[in-house]
Amino acid sequence: MSPSVERPSCLLSRSSRTEPDTFPRVDVWAARAYANGIGTDRARTVAGAVARVVALQGQDVGANRLAVRVRSDGLTRQDVDDAVSNGDVVRTWAMRGTLHMLAAADLKWVLDEVGAYFRDRQAPRRRRLGLDDADCERGVAQLESILTEPLTRAEIRERVDLDLAGQAAPYFLGFAALEGVICRGPERGREPTYVLVRDWVTRHEHDHLALRYLRGHGPATPRDLAAWSGLPLAAARRAFDDVRDALEPVGERFVVKGDECVESIETRLLGHFDAFVLGYGERSIPVEHTRKIQSGGGFVMPSVSVGGRIRGVWRLSTKDTLDVTPFTTISARLRRELSSEVADLGRFLGRKIKLSVAGVAAAD
Repeated sequence: MSPSVERPSCLLSRSSRTEPDTFPRVDVWAARAYANGIGTDRARTVAGAVARVVALQGQDVGANRLAVRVRSDGLTRQDVDDAVSNGDVVRTWAMRGTLHMLAAADLKWVLDEVGAYFRDRQAPRRRRLGLDDADCERGVAQLESILTEPLTRAEIRERVDLDLAGQAAPYFLGFAALEGVICRGPERGREPTYVLVRDWVTRHEHDHLALRYLRGHGPATPRDLAAWSGLPLAAARRAFDDVRDALEPVGERFVVKGDECVESIETRLLGHFDAFVLGYGERSIPVEHTRKIQSGGGFVMPSVSVGGRIRGVWRLSTKDTLDVTPFTTISARLRRELSSEVADLGRFLGRKIKLSVAGVAAAD
């Protein structure tokens, strides 16, 4: 296991189990919330928060920062940006073929697991954009000599001998990233730059996808791993089979032996595209409220998690008011917990934020 991962403490002793290799009945979603880092045992570093769940979806920089916030204790948005600038974490194409943030040390083994699959899956789209594999390979070879310093997409487009008009540029960069040649580097203002992995990432760990997934998401199944990673179900089943001696059943799901099922009941404000909502084949959203979270086009709205169950949605207005719309009437205790979360979000962002619940102002 990568030493950058901050593992949960073991709070349930083996002597308390009812029989060998089984757990007492657990609240699966509460246990998943704890494993995912959105309970009481939160990370103290950006890399630790990211490594705990392997990767955080990263195409929306603001949402990416909030995903670190909810899994960490005492960090600020500047800490996240600094971790990107100094290479502790990197943004690159990974799970599901989309941009994610990973701990830098995890980059190589993750791409070894998923890179080739998504590179090949995207080939038809690249060809429709005028880029066959030979073109991409020629362009990647040029990148290895061109990227002597971080460059923006526009600067790369000017220097690579390929037609990278429109969507061809991001698909070419995605090819190079999935090959493990480039990743995103420091931001230049609001514009991302790209760097060579060999220059930017100096430390590499080795791990196994099923083990790391379960440590940050368990109890879970191969179907959950497939949904989270984007790999075929057969590949996810093989990944579980490869480490079956290291796994322990929790009902019909699995955890890694020694990683105890601790339940977390905390209230947390999850941002857009949060890894907890996207991490499983099922989602803990009441069926009648699904469209409020999954609003179409792959968009996932900010949500309120209570013990791992989604209990409402939220939005931050331009007037520094955070509006929570709960799915049901909330208790005074939950209102207090929301106030605490809003205060922490304000601290993270460096802004004073007021809480409003269902149109009724609440003291912060």
